[in-house]
Amino acid sequence: MFFWLYIVSVAVVYNWVFIIARQCFSQLQVRFMTLWFVMDYICDIIYGMDIMVEFRTAYLDQGLLVRDLKKLRQNYLATVKFKLDMISILPFDFLYFGLGTRFTLCRLLRLLRIHRVVKLFQRGETKSSYPNLLQTFAVVLVILLVFHWNACFYFAISESIGFGSDKWVYPNLSSNNYDKLSRQYLYSFYWSTRMMITGESENPPETDMELLFVVADLTVGYLTFAALVGQFGAILGHIMRARVEFITHSNSIKQYMNNHKVNNDLQERVISWIDYMWHKKRSLDHERILKKLPEKLRGQIAVHVYLAVLRHVPVFADCEPGLLREIVVKLRSQVFSPGDYICRKGDVGREMYIVNSGCLQVVGDDGTTVLAILSEGSYFGEISILNLSGIGNRRTAAVRSVGFSDLLCLSKDDLLEAMSDYPEARMRLEERGRELLNRTHK
Repeated sequence: MFFWLYIVSVAVVYNWVFIIARQCFSQLQVRFMTLWFVMDYICDIIYGMDIMVEFRTAYLDQGLLVRDLKKLRQNYLATVKFKLDMISILPFDFLYFGLGTRFTLCRLLRLLRIHRVVKLFQRGETKSSYPNLLQTFAVVLVILLVFHWNACFYFAISESIGFGSDKWVYPNLSSNNYDKLSRQYLYSFYWSTRMMITGESENPPETDMELLFVVADLTVGYLTFAALVGQFGAILGHIMRARVEFITHSNSIKQYMNNHKVNNDLQERVISWIDYMWHKKRSLDHERILKKLPEKLRGQIAVHVYLAVLRHVPVFADCEPGLLREIVVKLRSQVFSPGDYICRKGDVGREMYIVNSGCLQVVGDDGTTVLAILSEGSYFGEISILNLSGIGNRRTAAVRSVGFSDLLCLSKDDLLEAMSDYPEARMRLEERGRELLNRTHK
C-alpha cells in the first residue's frame, strides 16, 4: 500500500509541476509534445487504478479492520475524497480539439489528487525512523513548488504585457539568448525566489497590472513564509526536544551536587556518566519512554530485545516460554561508570546481572588481583536470587566495571513475583539451580 501511494504521489507531483509550466512556457509544451501526451495518459491510468485501489482499501471501524468489499465500497463512496478523485479524472482533454494542444490548463483538475501526497507523507512520518528529515523534505518541496508556480505566473504576465516593454517584465526574446527555454525558466525562477524571499526585485513595477501582481506576490509570499518558518520551528523543536530535556535534567543534577558540596572527583564521574548516557542512549531514563506504550506492546519489545540474552543463562535455558516472557519484562538496564563496583564480597545477593555491553573484572580481596574477566553475554548472581534453602546468600567476590558497562539487572523480588503463577516451573528452576551449584563445587 505504501509503495502504491508513492507511485500515485509521483503522478500527482508531475501534474503539479508541469501543467502550469507547459501552459506558461510555450516552448516547453511544443518541443516535447509527444512526451507530454504519453506522460499525461500514464498518469491518468494511475489515477484510475488508484480509485480501484481505494475501493479495496480496508479501514478501521470501532477498532476492527473492515475487509468486506461491499462495506469498503460504501465507505469510499460516502467520502469527500471519492468526489475529488472522480472530478480529478474528468476528461476535459477534449478541449484540446477546440482550444489547441497548448491549452494544458484543461488538465488543471488533476491537481485535486494532492490529498494522496499528503497521505504519503503522513504514513511516512509514522513508518520512518527519521520523521524530522521527512518533514523537512516536505517543507522544502512546498517552498520549491511555490517558487515554481510564481515563476510561471511572472513569465505569463510578462508575455501578456509584452517582453521587454519595460524593465520589470522579462527581457526581449531577441537579446542575449533570452529566447532559450532554459534561460526563460531560470530567469523567472530567480525573479520569483528573490521576490518571495526579499520582497523586492531588481526593477520596480511600472504598470497597474505589475503593481497588482507584486502586491499579491508579496502577500502570498509573506503568508507562505510565515507558515513555513513556523513549520521549520516546530521541526527544530522536535529535533531539539530530547536534547533540551536531557540538558535540563543533567543541569538539575549538577546544581544538586554544587548545593551539597559534592567533591570534584565524584562530580567529574557523574558528568562523565551523563555524557555517556547521552551519546549511547540519548536519555537519562530511556525506559521511561517505553512506559508510554501499552503494557502488551512494551512486553513484546522487551522480549524482542532481551529474550535471546536471557536464554544464554544456563539456569533459565530450559524455562517454559511463558515464564521467560514474564522474566524478560522485569529486566532493568543499569549503566555503571569506570571503576564502579557492581557488588562487593560479602554483600547480600538480591540481584543477578547480565553484561549487555562493556567489560567487568572479578577482583580479589586486595582490590587489585583480577580473578576473571566478564564481557558481553556474561552473567553472575543467578543462584543468589533463586532463594534456595541451605544456600548462602552472600557475594563471594567483588565485581568492578572497567569502562562504562551496560548491565541487565533482575532482582530476587521480581523473579519470585514472575514465578508465583508458575509453581511447577519454579520447582524445576530451583532444581536446575542446585544442579549447577553442585556441578560448580565439584
